[in-house]
Amino acid sequence: MARPKVVITGGAGFIGSHVADALVREADVVAVDHLKAGKRANLEGALKSGATLRKQDLLRGDLGPIFRGADLVYHFAANPDVRLGREGTKPLIDENILATYRVLEACRGAKVPKVAFTSTSTIYGEASVVPTPEDYAPLAPISIYGATKLADEALLSAYAHTFGVQAVIFRMANVVGGRSGHGVVVDLVRKLARDPKHLEILGSDPGTAKSYVYIDDVVAGISTGVRAADQPVSVYNLGSDDTIAVRSLADAICDELGLTDVEYRWTGGAGGGRGWAGDVRVMQLAIDRIKSKGWRPRKTSEAAIRAAAKDAWASVGTPKPRA
Repeated sequence: MARPKVVITGGAGFIGSHVADALVREADVVAVDHLKAGKRANLEGALKSGATLRKQDLLRGDLGPIFRGADLVYHFAANPDVRLGREGTKPLIDENILATYRVLEACRGAKVPKVAFTSTSTIYGEASVVPTPEDYAPLAPISIYGATKLADEALLSAYAHTFGVQAVIFRMANVVGGRSGHGVVVDLVRKLARDPKHLEILGSDPGTAKSYVYIDDVVAGISTGVRAADQPVSVYNLGSDDTIAVRSLADAICDELGLTDVEYRWTGGAGGGRGWAGDVRVMQLAIDRIKSKGWRPRKTSEAAIRAAAKDAWASVGTPKPRA
């Protein structure tokens, strides 16, 4: 039997490279990445095992040949910054919405049967039901990032029902672990590497309370959801069974790295414990739907944070934390 062809956009990025590692033994993996945020080094193992890397900006050129013959596309390429940068909203609109449209058009032309997509918990906004289930409404994101991902979901739904491209959507809690280049764990570890006695933390004490899920659990969850999907559009939350406040998160990181007597300096943030405008105060996803398909997270939020702190500490080139 011929091996399936799998295309992963954002394949040299955080989640994409881990999925490539998981799939390369059973599929012909083509990782697509412009290598501005993603790194070729993230794919080192997958490339040695037979994956290929196609350097391509999804906003430019003819994408059709990339997706021709693909049995499954994992569309992970995106601008991941929840906080607005100096360039404002345009990168999020271009790299999330326009890039997704171009990928879906290429998939339609190539008659790709299935697309898996990484969405986000931020599409729920400040949900009044926590843990928040997939059928929660109204979906009212409070960040531009969340709005772009909700627009992507709408495009996927439309293409699924209009053109028959089956869509599998994963709404993620905060994903942490090795190869991540951003997020609160990476941010705090980098600060501690520079100054192990003082730690600036965005927001006000004790900060937001959110669910964190380790990358290995995410890869397993994506695999489970893709196999189980049997509708034109299938939506799954992926997260942990609990939350952790930022203060407790910082405590866990310091403890894991063997750092004591660290002085926390809170910035005040955007109010209500938020670190920035558009940040939600509380986030935990209901994960009963994906659990019913046979998946469950192995790590709690705190265990995920601790493991991710070790990963991040090693990546900044400092001495390894205690065993």
